[in-house]
Amino acid sequence: MNILSLFIAVPVFMILFLFLCKDIKQIRTIMVTGASALLILAASLVVNFIKERAASPDAEMLFVSSISWFPSLNIAYTVGVDGISVVMLVLSSIIVFTGVFSSWNMNMAKEYFLWYCLLALGVFGFFISINLFTMFMFYEIALIPMYLLIGLWGTGRKEYSAMKLTLMLMGGSAFLLVGIIGIYYTSGHTSMNLLEIANNLHIPYEHQLWIFPATFLGFGVLGALFPFHTWSPDGHASAPTAVSMLHAGVLMKLGGYGCFRVAIYLMPEAAHELGWIFLILTGISVVYGAFSAVVQTDLKYINAYSSVSHCGLVLFAILMLNQTAMTGAVMQMLSHGLMTALFFALIGLIYGRTHTRDIREMGGLMKIMPFASVCYVIAGFASLGLPGLSGFVAEMTIFIGSFQNADTFHRVFTIVACCSIVITAVYILRTVGKILYGPVLDRHHLHLKDAAWYERVSATGLIIAIAAMGMYPAGVSDMISKSIVPIIEKLAGI
Repeated sequence: MNILSLFIAVPVFMILFLFLCKDIKQIRTIMVTGASALLILAASLVVNFIKERAASPDAEMLFVSSISWFPSLNIAYTVGVDGISVVMLVLSSIIVFTGVFSSWNMNMAKEYFLWYCLLALGVFGFFISINLFTMFMFYEIALIPMYLLIGLWGTGRKEYSAMKLTLMLMGGSAFLLVGIIGIYYTSGHTSMNLLEIANNLHIPYEHQLWIFPATFLGFGVLGALFPFHTWSPDGHASAPTAVSMLHAGVLMKLGGYGCFRVAIYLMPEAAHELGWIFLILTGISVVYGAFSAVVQTDLKYINAYSSVSHCGLVLFAILMLNQTAMTGAVMQMLSHGLMTALFFALIGLIYGRTHTRDIREMGGLMKIMPFASVCYVIAGFASLGLPGLSGFVAEMTIFIGSFQNADTFHRVFTIVACCSIVITAVYILRTVGKILYGPVLDRHHLHLKDAAWYERVSATGLIIAIAAMGMYPAGVSDMISKSIVPIIEKLAGI
């Protein structure tokens, strides 16, 4: 079996074994075993990818395999990875693993983890697919479980949030489906393989002008593109902890990855012609999301609007259409995925003990829960771009790459996006100061317990990954940068 197909097989087997479980111990054993297997598989993939890349430096995708499904429509289960796909698979495996420990005491655990595994299956399938139809299929598989995971296990206005998220993302899927059908038929309806369409076929310019906006918008809705971002804060606020981790950490990255892999790669002429429109929208997302986070008082809403800002920065960098900025975009996806998962894990920990997410009702938690508080500070520093952590290398790469565009329009928007760093520092330091320091505002909080062992496993794993990327970014950057070369050549060769 192709090593990539194992990323599909493991969640499928986890689902099958969960059906046979009778008690919580068996459920936990299966989830920890399966999540660990995915983590080991991701590490093995990195090692094998580096070896194969050294042996085949000119290959655009590695570990490619294909099984025909519907020959009449050129639909096939076709998989393959480059450096960008590999780092996304590593990110997904880390968050699935840590999310299991963050869900240790979840009610209706069997049903919950069944949907959790289906969500993970969709995410892994999306990142390994290079056939447009199977990519769209796995995209939809990843979206469907969100409705039930939020609607049944969420908090607050969970039914409203689940419905809003589902309807808006399905609306984006409609645009995406139109774009995929347009790509297939205008390129000659002979292949749905991304590589074949990009290298051997051509989408006429007049068709690119309507397919590109549909495709970018379809993926952009999931990437919290302004003004279609409003599902994200409500969805994050109502979702259970591990779902928020997977939602913000991985699911939103499907949007940025899709814009990059499909819209930009297959329609470079339209990207040059129409990119400025979406650049304005993403610039607004970056600043608007940061300003919105400043005025929030709910911990989840603060992190949700922060995600709008950081994910907007991903799309912003992609639209700069140069290698450095695009490398930064992928690094930002990886960095934001790790740090926002850490944020949501810690917010779930704090809420589970204080029964509030209102920062006005908390204070002095550093004395009461030192481990959780220190982890929260580290997550905050990563978010505001402290050197030595992942946020710094990702954002600096984006801003340096963005400023390489010499025209006034791009440089003005780059400066505007840079201002988000200052705004981010405001809401991060404000939140840390309110909830971790000062007097204890509720005497019942004096008896709270610090993180349990399973919560420590989750937080520590994410911190190690954040620090590793911050301390040694070259390995990740080189893997990503080399995989962007074919896309840059397409953009330069139009």
